Amino acid sequence: MKKTLTLAATLLAATVISGAASAKTFVYCSEGSPEGFDPSLYTAGTTFDAAAHTVYNRLLEFKPGTTETVPGLAESWEISDDGLEYTFKLRSGVKFQTTDFFTPSRDLNADDVIFSFERQLKSDNPWHQYVAGAAWEYFNGMGFPELIESIEKVDDMTVRFKLKQQEAPFLANLAMPFASIMSKEYTDKLAADGKMNMLNQQPLGTGPFEFVAYQTDAVIRYRAHDDYWGGKQKIDDLVFAITPDASVRYQKLKAGECHLMPFPNAADVEDMKKDQNLKVVEQEGLNVAYLAYNTTQAPFDKVEVRKALNMAINKQAIVDAVFQGAATPAKNPIPPTMWSYNDAVQDDAYDPEAAKKMLEEAGVKDLSMKVWAMPVARPYMLNARRAAELIQADFAKIGVNVEIVTYEWAEYLDRSKAKDRDGAVMLGWTGDNGDPDNFLHTLLGCDAVGGNNRAQWCNEEFNDLVVKAKTTTDQAERTKLYEEAQVVFKREAPWATIDHSLSVVPMRKEVEGFHQSPLGDFAFEGVDLAE
Repeated sequence: MKKTLTLAATLLAATVISGAASAKTFVYCSEGSPEGFDPSLYTAGTTFDAAAHTVYNRLLEFKPGTTETVPGLAESWEISDDGLEYTFKLRSGVKFQTTDFFTPSRDLNADDVIFSFERQLKSDNPWHQYVAGAAWEYFNGMGFPELIESIEKVDDMTVRFKLKQQEAPFLANLAMPFASIMSKEYTDKLAADGKMNMLNQQPLGTGPFEFVAYQTDAVIRYRAHDDYWGGKQKIDDLVFAITPDASVRYQKLKAGECHLMPFPNAADVEDMKKDQNLKVVEQEGLNVAYLAYNTTQAPFDKVEVRKALNMAINKQAIVDAVFQGAATPAKNPIPPTMWSYNDAVQDDAYDPEAAKKMLEEAGVKDLSMKVWAMPVARPYMLNARRAAELIQADFAKIGVNVEIVTYEWAEYLDRSKAKDRDGAVMLGWTGDNGDPDNFLHTLLGCDAVGGNNRAQWCNEEFNDLVVKAKTTTDQAERTKLYEEAQVVFKREAPWATIDHSLSVVPMRKEVEGFHQSPLGDFAFEGVDLAE
């Protein structure tokens, strides 16, 4: 690991400091390791940054720095009058990457699009379980199996999706990482060679950067895709230097060993702003951090117990200690910057005495539980261990004994999905498409139980509201339904909502063209380094 990171630093020094090298190398000090390189299998932003936003494209893309959808691999589309058919005309001349492990013989066509979705849709597709336990969390959690009637090839450059019902966020959903388009020719070759698992280790797409190599937990290397349909990148080589510790990321940034870093320690931000070699961009994050109780396991199956625990958490203290105030306590499962946010909802008051009494009335005594703390910094939770320690102390005041547990990030995400998981798991979410559906149905709908719904909470009243909202095209009506759903959520308390945070991104002053994403992405298409 040390040798690899030193190599990355040496590359950077040769390129940036001496100015003599002709190639430009951009080093990103990423916060963690990807779970794999097939973005359709996962939901973590760390993985999306390493795969979806480098190697792949989608039919639609989000305009950089916004939640606005724009043409991607589809240059245009038509929607039928009844809203049940979407016909996409593909962009011609789109080249797949040529790598050391595969040379494509053709451009993008309809077969690639159909393959990319049918492997997630059809259980009899040979790629449906090419990775053991593949759950297609996004595809399934968003109800796509129930939504899609068929995907048809109209001709080589035209694909038609037929839906069973109207789906208001459908186009925005297709711009999300799980909808990345694969090369069917490449996957056919992997299948013929008996190496299907390599799709998750050696990705190949149409995106701005092509995958070169990955040294586990140390470094990922990419190079610019020479024939990228959006134009060859201004940087020649992209390096992800995996650096889990925020303080170490900051030291590397100051030393010029990386150009940009995510998720700084809140206490470091003021010093970063004073450093003449750095610049800092920030914006309100489209995010929420939460503690999800397993609502299927006693005593967390009782709403009174969940409510009591929520009343015991001093959220303001967490915001002050972890974010130095650069966050606000959360009361709803969607952020206040999102349309349909219900500000009329009353938060659970911080009241340890009332919480203790409520537990006693619920017949709960001498409760011992686990609180799971993430091993990595996320935009919505910069230091999960510290937050968990504060919650541990809060719960002790009402007689609840807490054991804090954690796992390596990929294992944490996998284990926390288990329906029989114990205790309460700390996680969070940054919106993927700017639509409330991406929070309320994706994280709390019945379709997501066993996946993104870490509370394992299937409430019929709530689910009916969010399903109706996603099948309604009138935004005023959708807003009303989502407002009602937030009332049900607060009443039933499957989560303790913790915070909505400010998103802060520090970088070297020579970085140009980086767009801070409201969706929390770290994407480097169009990025350059000033001479």
